[in-house]
Amino acid sequence: MPEDALLSLILAFVVSAAAGWVDAIAGGGGMLTVPFLLNLGLPPSLALGTNKFQSSFGSLAASWRFSRAGELRRGTALYGASFTLCGAFAGAWLVQRINAAFLGYLMPFLLAAILLYVMLAPDFGGSERGPRVAEKKLLCALGLLLGFYDGFFGPGTGTLWAAGLVLWGGLGLLKATGYTKVMNFTSNIAALAFFMLGGNVSYAIGCVMAIGQFLGGRLGASMAVRKGTAFVRPVFLGASAVLTAVLFYRMF
Repeated sequence: MPEDALLSLILAFVVSAAAGWVDAIAGGGGMLTVPFLLNLGLPPSLALGTNKFQSSFGSLAASWRFSRAGELRRGTALYGASFTLCGAFAGAWLVQRINAAFLGYLMPFLLAAILLYVMLAPDFGGSERGPRVAEKKLLCALGLLLGFYDGFFGPGTGTLWAAGLVLWGGLGLLKATGYTKVMNFTSNIAALAFFMLGGNVSYAIGCVMAIGQFLGGRLGASMAVRKGTAFVRPVFLGASAVLTAVLFYRMF
């Protein structure tokens, strides 16, 4: 194997492991993996498809770890995932037919508002409260809406899920993060199906990154479960702030 190719594979593993760790705790791992894939020279459609492929393994590992730790109820997760799948299929279908650029202008402002709210509410997600919206209605609405968004555009989906489950579902931030990983996995798989059908996945680099994502996702979820909200909150804030800044930078 040429030295440059070997170095690229090593970097791919390291970047994906770091992204899986961040994604499992707070979301935003795509901020690392998508630019990396583009810098390798992959066309945008191939980079996005490969990113969906590898990130699915990270969200799967994190979902499994949160489930094993008792941080989510499987029946509830599957109920929400079914609506997320429908929304993601619709979004992935539509994005191939219209220009999604307008969402690039909307999302930084929405994420900035969420970030500001969390910063000003020190008890955000610190403990569970009574839900403001019935669980099934909330999962149906968030699943269809955010599943559609993830299939259609994507950046910030994890932040939106966690915020919605805390604000309207009354969950603590740790449990909200667990459910978020299940929904991320579901919408990733739906979008990935379209990329695979279009031949837009590089399996050579994607498989190496999938291993890194799986290990990073499992480690991140384990640390979140072990250390709790006191650990998750600052990582969540940091990742959300970086994502918001990156989106504003790209917009302007």
